[in-house]
Amino acid sequence: MADWLEEGAKAPAFTLADDKGNKVKLSDLKGTPVVLYFYPADDTPGCTREACAFRDRKSELEKLGAKVLGISPDDVASHGKFRDKFNLNFPLLADPDHAVAEKFGAWREKNMYGKKSMGIARSTFLIDGKGVIRKVWRAVKVDGHDAKVIEAVKELTAVN
Repeated sequence: MADWLEEGAKAPAFTLADDKGNKVKLSDLKGTPVVLYFYPADDTPGCTREACAFRDRKSELEKLGAKVLGISPDDVASHGKFRDKFNLNFPLLADPDHAVAEKFGAWREKNMYGKKSMGIARSTFLIDGKGVIRKVWRAVKVDGHDAKVIEAVKELTAVN
């Protein structure tokens, strides 16, 4: 289990399949702010609310030049169903071996009702156009998170 990546760190390179089976490389998004959010599982209550909040605010994020990417351990087929069920309008990336989550520190020990297990800690990383992590949210509370992310993107794009 890796430590959380901190603000100011270089975002680790990765290539993952999206909900359509296309390869997405973080390095291909250079020059663009990226909102990279890790979520535990497709089509679960909190994850659905979070994805729908980003869906509903996508145009605001696009106006700021930012791209949203969601990552969970679910596979491409599961992501496709989740995307279609909720009309999600941004890529969901499959990280079935949780290698990317581990690089960012989002793969953690969780304690649910006294039962310990490993899984995704809901978290978001704002990465600038140079690939540097500018903001980290750990243990994200879904409600209102989208607004906090948009504020941070506004601050980032005002500086650059």
